[in-house]
Amino acid sequence: MPGGLEQDFDDQPASSGQGGVIFVLENANLETAKVGKNYELLNCDDHANFLRRHGKDPALHRPDICHQALLTILDSPLNKAGKLKALYVHTAKNVLIQINPQVRLPRTFRRFCGLMVQLLQKLSIRATNGPDKLLKVVKGPVTKYFPPDAQRIGFSHSAKTLVSMHEWVQRPELGERPLVFVVGAFAHGKIDDSYVDEYISISQFPLSAAYALCRITTALEQKYGIV
Repeated sequence: MPGGLEQDFDDQPASSGQGGVIFVLENANLETAKVGKNYELLNCDDHANFLRRHGKDPALHRPDICHQALLTILDSPLNKAGKLKALYVHTAKNVLIQINPQVRLPRTFRRFCGLMVQLLQKLSIRATNGPDKLLKVVKGPVTKYFPPDAQRIGFSHSAKTLVSMHEWVQRPELGERPLVFVVGAFAHGKIDDSYVDEYISISQFPLSAAYALCRITTALEQKYGIV
C-alpha cells in the first residue's frame, strides 16, 4: 500500500506565476466490473473473454499504460525536486482523478489494479498512517484546476509541429509560466484538444506514453537545472 505523507493536498487551482508543471493523462482506460465474486480493473490480458462477451474491445483496455505513465512522472527528478505541482488522470468513463505528487504508487501492476478498484469504489485513498488523501476523485472539468496563465500543451505523433523537446522548453516566451502537459494514456486514439493551446509531436516515431513522458520530464529537468 502507499506510504504516508507529511501534508494533505487540496483540489484548489494552482496559483499563477509560480511556474512548475501539471500533467494530465487523458482517456485512461480504468474501468471496473464484477468478475465472479469480486470487482476487478478490466484489462486485456486477464479479462479478454469477459470483455468480448460484453461487446467491448479487449485491445482498448490497457490500464498498464496509465500505471507505467504515472510511475514515470512520480519517479522523475522533476517531481522529487518539487516542480510537479499537480497530476490528474482523466478516464475514458469521464472520471477525473487527482493524485498527490508525493504518493508512492504500487510498483507491481496487480497491486496497482487493486488500488484503482478501491479508489473508484471509495472515491479516495488515505495514507495508512494518517487522514491525508493520496488519491481522490474530483469534479471536472480538469481545466478549472489550471492556473489562468498556464500554457497548455497536447502531444500527438500526428501533430503538424515536430519539435525537439529540449529546445521547445527553452523558448523565452514561456518564461516562468506554469506548463500543463496533456498526454494520452491509451493504446489507440487521440486526446481531446479542446482545452489545449498548442499541439506538438516530439518524435518522428510513435512513442509510448511512458517514453514520451520521459522525454518531457528530462527536458524540463535540464531547463530547471535539476541533476
